[in-house]
Amino acid sequence: MIDVLVIGGGNAALCAALMAHEAGASVLLLESAPRAWRGGNSQHTRNLRCMHDEPQDVLLDAYPEEEFWQDLLKVTGGNTDEKLARLAIRASSTCRPWMRRHGVRFQPSLAGTLHLSRTNAFFMGGGRALVNAYYRSAENLGVQVRYESPVDALELQDGRFVAARIGAERIEAKACVLASGGFESNPEWMREAWGQNERGEWPADNFLIRGTRYNRGVLLKFMMASGADIIGDPSQSHCVAIDARAPLYDGGIVTRVDCVSLGVMLNREAKRFYDEGEDFWPKRYAIWGRLVAQQPGQIGYCIIDSKPIGRFMPPVFPGVQAQTLPGLARALQLDEAAFMRTLTEYNAACRVGTFDHTVLDDCHTEGLAPAKTHWALPIDKPPFYGYALRPGITFTYLGLKTDETAAVHFGGVASDNLFVAGEMMAGNVLGKGYTAGVGMSIGTAFGRIAGTEAAKAALGGRVHAALA
Repeated sequence: MIDVLVIGGGNAALCAALMAHEAGASVLLLESAPRAWRGGNSQHTRNLRCMHDEPQDVLLDAYPEEEFWQDLLKVTGGNTDEKLARLAIRASSTCRPWMRRHGVRFQPSLAGTLHLSRTNAFFMGGGRALVNAYYRSAENLGVQVRYESPVDALELQDGRFVAARIGAERIEAKACVLASGGFESNPEWMREAWGQNERGEWPADNFLIRGTRYNRGVLLKFMMASGADIIGDPSQSHCVAIDARAPLYDGGIVTRVDCVSLGVMLNREAKRFYDEGEDFWPKRYAIWGRLVAQQPGQIGYCIIDSKPIGRFMPPVFPGVQAQTLPGLARALQLDEAAFMRTLTEYNAACRVGTFDHTVLDDCHTEGLAPAKTHWALPIDKPPFYGYALRPGITFTYLGLKTDETAAVHFGGVASDNLFVAGEMMAGNVLGKGYTAGVGMSIGTAFGRIAGTEAAKAALGGRVHAALA
């Protein structure tokens, strides 16, 4: 019998598998996707948010625990478990040497991501390189990996894991780590979670999935039906406004449009609906998917002129371009009169001071609702550009309630051999909102904890001396 079974194939699962092996356990990892699509949403990531008290290679200055916590507190609106959040924050300060030992390499922030140079460590080669490094290390160490192995049920006995089932196949293990993601690629469940709005629309019908098509929430639903303690709102997710031309699945990070804070956002009626300059883009980009989801038709339009070009990471698709604002309205099929009224009012309300997109500058609007509180420049220099945006779901926040040992709970009682990591428990820390790189912080921290605890459970506490 295998010691530790890890169900899932992304960052959290791989961290768990590697840590369990280092603790002395035999490990089998089951990935539902084919080998070419292994890695879940982690293959689409590019950085890890890291606490640090002084400069560290690719990380500038300092990003202390309290600042990280306040950033998280702000985006979640307090809907977070402080104990578990601080655990993940502190773990982010010590994980990178371990990651390097398993082949992960880091690089300085690229142009267009300099806001993150102090807070986030970027993976050389992105998330796909990180996933490949972990798989290579796992296989070299003797961790067994099976692809195209979607687990559809577990055998549980009084809160303890007994076996996993893949159809008629039964796989026993002494302990198990669940890290198989949420349900964002299950359109029926997404539709149920978001429901019907006051306009009679089903918003989820217009969602795109930035990440893997394999996260259908099968085990999450099974655990809910089995009496596991659940946390999180099913309608909450890491939801970004992405290019409306993106594919339904696996568009990844390149489908994001990062110029929202440098222009204005309009809905289908050519009206603004939120402050584009509320805060720095890395702290606010993940609110825009939900904001767009609340608009008619679940679509928004980012409008800029030529002045911001070169100040943001260029998206994979070029924007719609026109030499005049009326021409841009027509090209985007927006009502020209309403469009011009909105842009004229915005331009007249701009109070231009010293523009600086690296700080919360003094360029703002007056007498306009909603206001634009920073980086407000008139949109008046042709050519003009427009990007149609749809809600892009990265991962969902509904998950299994856990504690500092990453144990799954049943009726408030922690299982002694079933653990959870990654997206399946992120809702403990992320009740809502998001800030760049924190998903990888949570997955890495709890993946490593879950793997270690699973090995302890499987080996009767007799883990490798280095982990004791």
